[in-house]
This record gives sequence, C-alpha cells and structure tokens, in this order.
Amino acid sequence: MPEQESDHPEQDYLVRPVGWVASPLADRGDAPRQADEGAPPARIVLRPELREAAAGLAAGDRMLVLTWLHRGRRDVLAVHPRGDTGRPRQGVFGTRSPDRPNPIGLHAVTLLAVDGDTLTVDGLEAIDGTPVVDLKPVLGPIDER
Repeated sequence: MPEQESDHPEQDYLVRPVGWVASPLADRGDAPRQADEGAPPARIVLRPELREAAAGLAAGDRMLVLTWLHRGRRDVLAVHPRGDTGRPRQGVFGTRSPDRPNPIGLHAVTLLAVDGDTLTVDGLEAIDGTPVVDLKPVLGPIDER
C-alpha cells in the first residue's frame, strides 16, 4: 500500500556546523569541480567545544567530509552536467552540482595532520568559509572495523 503524503509531514531540521573550511579557494569560480581536478590542501577548523570529537583521528586517515554548500542555489532542480550546455539537462540528484534543494557536499579526503581544533586535509574542493556539517571515517575491510 503506498504511503500517503501526510505520513511524512514537512519539517525543518536544525543542523549546526561542526567547523568551517579554511582554503585558498575563495570563490566558486576558482574551485575545481571535483577534488581530483586540482584541489589544494585545506584546513577544517572545528568548533573548540567539539575537540573531543576528533580524538583518535590521525594523519593518513581517509575521511568523508559533509559540507553545507552555502553559496549553492536551492531552487535549481536540473542542470547541464559540469555546466556544459552541449550536454542535455539532467536532474540534480544525478549530478554533483552544488545547486540543489539541500546543498550538501560530500568530499572524500585524506587527513594530513591534526593540530588541536584544526585538521589539515588533501582533496577538499570546498571554498573558504564553507560550513562543515559532519566528518565520518571511510570504513576499511570488515575485519578492521
């Protein structure tokens, strides 16, 4: 039996940043579309009261960084992939466009260093000032978890 719309009332959810990106990338136009296209090393500066949440992180760890793409447009539902007007428009859920109903970014990074509230990472194409919503480890094989 199909669920009714009333089974899922629209709600707002409060999400507070755990930190912010500090990067030499200052503007969307300067940022590579994906990290493997030239993202420079960057830092994630955690809120000081969350320092304990980073306990156990070490250089070499692979992490998933979830960001709030604060300069993304939330009213965009379809785009030309990679901004190429020669390609057909596609729904944003099938792309990595920063413009989407909930502009959440997902970035696979390598942790280079941990220094107090600051994590230095490689492979983060987010621009300076981007809010970081969460950090999660990339899981290894089952026997190493």
